[in-house]
Amino acid sequence: MSFKVYIKTYGCQMNERDSEMVAVLLQRHGFALAERESQADAVIVNTCSVRAKAEDKAIGKLRMLIAARQEHPDRIVGVVGCMVQRLKDDLFRKVPGLDFAVGTHVLARVPAILDAVLAQKLSDPGYAGGFADSPSRSAMAERRTIIDVAPADDPYDGHTHLPNEMSAFVNILFGCNRHCAYCVVPEVRGGEWSRPARDVIEEVRQLVAHGVKEVTLLGQSIMAYGRQTSVWQATDRSPRGFTEPLPRLLEALNDIPGLCRLRFTSGHPCGCTAELARVFAELPTVCEHLHLPLQSASDRILQLMNRGYTAGDYRAAVRRLQEAAPRIVLTTDVIVGFPTETPEEFDMTRAFLEEIGFDNVYIFKYNSRPGTTAAQWSDDVSAKEKLRRNHALLEDQGRRSQTFHQAFIGQACEVLVEGPSLRNEARWSGRTRQNVLAVFEAAPGLKAGDLVMIRIAQATAQALYGNVE
Repeated sequence: MSFKVYIKTYGCQMNERDSEMVAVLLQRHGFALAERESQADAVIVNTCSVRAKAEDKAIGKLRMLIAARQEHPDRIVGVVGCMVQRLKDDLFRKVPGLDFAVGTHVLARVPAILDAVLAQKLSDPGYAGGFADSPSRSAMAERRTIIDVAPADDPYDGHTHLPNEMSAFVNILFGCNRHCAYCVVPEVRGGEWSRPARDVIEEVRQLVAHGVKEVTLLGQSIMAYGRQTSVWQATDRSPRGFTEPLPRLLEALNDIPGLCRLRFTSGHPCGCTAELARVFAELPTVCEHLHLPLQSASDRILQLMNRGYTAGDYRAAVRRLQEAAPRIVLTTDVIVGFPTETPEEFDMTRAFLEEIGFDNVYIFKYNSRPGTTAAQWSDDVSAKEKLRRNHALLEDQGRRSQTFHQAFIGQACEVLVEGPSLRNEARWSGRTRQNVLAVFEAAPGLKAGDLVMIRIAQATAQALYGNVE
């Protein structure tokens, strides 16, 4: 019987992609993937450190897994990802009994480390967890060294996608150089480095050859792709005259036969150039949707956050996009209760959200993250006031989303079928090009990965409802 591994993922799309890569590497190494945690001989938790809540969830999950060894005494418990990179040795103190911990830069070593843990458990009857790896291997006896090496020491393997998927994430930019005052990403993911364009193009070609219809390009600040290092060869040319690295890459991917949809995230207002706006107007594969974090509409708060733009800059970026692609749909992130944010500054953000008219807003109550610039400042907005501001924006956004979605009633929308609806298996669901959830009655012969036209009959703040034409 194969040794089965289950991977539990917390956090963003980049973490989802990391988990997929680890899963494929484990399979190549001879391990099997468990469909459910209860079936697993080893559980690996992929963690997020961007917000304290995500970190607390992961630590709670790990403690539950360790406690469950009364029922599963031989189960291996490992942790990977951003939380490992941030906490390092403290993680073993917070969660005694962990078998291994692997940082963000060397996830490709997970299969070999799992082998080493198995070998150690078999050879040492007194083994009680705590194995970890180091580049030099000289500290293995301490069982407390966390993997934390430069990305260049462990080249990214792009050919690690699970089969039979109709959509896929593809990393093109790793790390971040922006150093926003509230953010731990530069600490846990490192500085920016971009994959060569030809490597990305080849990865997407292979995905399309295996049936993938939609690709989402990932980067922490994706519009910085190719700004730090050259990603194109001197002989490469753009048929449409693009000169910036990201538009050139999107153009090359757009021209791959069989690729139906192309997305990229997350954006930054400073990267919304006229050339990037052209992408939405001229490349039919690029979907009319962009996630463009705002965080605040107060110029003072934006400066404290070290975001690198003003509310006016953001407004100009949106206008540039909308002039090139009038049907583009924008979503965003907002932080409420950042240190020293006044009620008046919150009202500025609230009014700005109304002005732009986002389809969705992801709202986060500020919490201090150790090691960030903002952690040095007093967290002076009360929890009660943060909650009030959060609820106010949620209420506003529910109304806006309802109005926005009602405008689709009577229209026929192209939808990429994902499968049966989670709430009602008699219905199926998928996403429009604008990334709006659509739910529809099942039709004969329908399968995941199909592109269908759905006539919208009803709408809520969360989804569109209709029938296959």
